[in-house]
Amino acid sequence: MDYMTISDAAAKWGISSRRVQILCASGRISGAERLGRSWAIPKDAQKPGDARIKSGKYIGFSEKYRKKKECPAESPETSNR
Repeated sequence: MDYMTISDAAAKWGISSRRVQILCASGRISGAERLGRSWAIPKDAQKPGDARIKSGKYIGFSEKYRKKKECPAESPETSNR
């Protein structure tokens, strides 16, 4: 199997080499292997899709915010201790 370097993948996919390193480290590039301090990426590997939220809904955000708002406020008697 033929492999390409981080810089080769970055040029091929039009992204930065640091971004390719992050994708490799997070396991999003199939077949990428760590060899010492560098990565070996298969030449036929596909660029991973964009995993950012596209729906506009941040799941869990509103629940956390709602829980903070629902916490009972301190009573004036306990706040002056």
